Amino acid sequence: MAFTIADLIEHAVDLMPDRIALESGDEQRTYAQMEARSNALAHKLRELGVRPGDAVGLYSRNTIESVEAMIAIFKARAVMVNVNYRYVEAELEHIFADSGMTVLIHESQYTDRVCNVFSNSTYGVTARIVIDSAGPATDAQGDEGDVAVIGYEDAIESSSTERDFEERSNDDLYMLYTGGTTGKPKGVVWRQEDVWRVLGGGIDWYSGRPVEDEWEHAKTGAAGGQLVRFPIPPFIHGGSQWAIFQSLFAGGKAVVYPDFDGAAVWAAVEKHKVNVVFVTGDAMARPMIDALDEGDYDTSSVVSVASSAALFSPSVKDRYLDAFPNAVIVDAIGSSETGFGGMGMAVKGQSRVGAPTVKADPNTHVLREDGTQIEPGSDEVGRLARTGHIPLRYHGDPAKSAETFVEYGGTRYSLPGDFARIEADGTITMLGRGSVSINTGGEKVFPEEVEAALKGHPDVFDVSVVGVPDDRFGQRVAAVIQLRGGDRPSLTSLNDVVRADLAGYKTPRSVWFVDELKRSPAGKPDYRWASSVTASRAADEAL
Repeated sequence: MAFTIADLIEHAVDLMPDRIALESGDEQRTYAQMEARSNALAHKLRELGVRPGDAVGLYSRNTIESVEAMIAIFKARAVMVNVNYRYVEAELEHIFADSGMTVLIHESQYTDRVCNVFSNSTYGVTARIVIDSAGPATDAQGDEGDVAVIGYEDAIESSSTERDFEERSNDDLYMLYTGGTTGKPKGVVWRQEDVWRVLGGGIDWYSGRPVEDEWEHAKTGAAGGQLVRFPIPPFIHGGSQWAIFQSLFAGGKAVVYPDFDGAAVWAAVEKHKVNVVFVTGDAMARPMIDALDEGDYDTSSVVSVASSAALFSPSVKDRYLDAFPNAVIVDAIGSSETGFGGMGMAVKGQSRVGAPTVKADPNTHVLREDGTQIEPGSDEVGRLARTGHIPLRYHGDPAKSAETFVEYGGTRYSLPGDFARIEADGTITMLGRGSVSINTGGEKVFPEEVEAALKGHPDVFDVSVVGVPDDRFGQRVAAVIQLRGGDRPSLTSLNDVVRADLAGYKTPRSVWFVDELKRSPAGKPDYRWASSVTASRAADEAL
């Protein structure tokens, strides 16, 4: 028995071969078709010398081919390296070298960028498999020095479609590169069974019951109707990857589109009769709800809108509750270093206190600096921690691993850097990353709670809150704001909204207005960029 990604998907293939597994526009793949193509690509990887435990890069937007490639990598027992498609060449150099990948699968539109990086060094990459996503690939077959170049469809057509791979192990690895808020991307290394337990449904989301039968997901899916999921964030984001995997484990249909546009999302929801929409916070949810208000779409199929990994502010949640009164609006917490940590259901008119308050997973705790657990209702702020099924390490970084994966009293914890408070009823309120918290006169301010309050202002479309130097208090709170329209609010009116929910010391003392706020492809705030804005020019208004 093996709880691996490939095995769990293969069980769904065996029970539901004729169901539609993947859909994009008018293109479809049944489970049987997806299986055959992934098998062929896995055989090609083996032919290219990939062995269990080797790293294979995937540099692509959300496409049917990228899902097939993910499955193929796991079938070959290789380790997938998620390459951010927005990286510039210096960042690509880092991830190519750091991961030790031996084969790179990428869309043809990134060919020039890859070749520029390889002109200095190939970083151990021996072959490129090119997905033809933007017109004919000019180098879809041949060699570039030490790197073989193969067209994606050629790789599939020239290989066996049989499922004749060796037995897999629960210890097969899964790795997720995460950028976080500071520093270079780092690979978080998991056992596949552990990450499936916390992100793939291996522990029941509601009851906490561990799944014992590796066929359970597939059997449940085969016995019921087909759920249609639409994971919108890029597959470089772990939450979006696992939304796909959960769908495929249970015989669901996953809708995939390569580019994000608010109006296009609802057109796709209408076309494919989507049941579950998955987003990462306001960066996607806000332009989507604006587009829904402006357009006319049939969204009657939607039963849930779920967000994780980025701030989903209460003011935006309220708009979704109005638009989908019969749907469940979910806000979940988690990270690359912990997996799922808990979820909360949106309630109309919730206090705008910042990041979510969720019903925590039983293995999620709030710890003091000495590793002791904070009791519910103490009002103490501590570090969010998870035990049980957690990662093994950071790839190639023992110092960072020792700092994040810590043992207290014989129990091993993952401490990703988030601060939180445990409420009297046992729920956990997330406050944000300690690495970006603002120390103003000895008081700690977490950006996410201020951002959530500011988004309650009708003129604020998006915002990042950072600390700027202050002679008296060390730092003061500052806001970098993208406006909804042409009206520029005063700092006083912005702070009136903040003061309704937060203490006065948390109100911004200065504000910078920008045409567009920069975020990561996964929707997370880019605090380094926001700080560069505050350092580059005087504030538009300051107290």
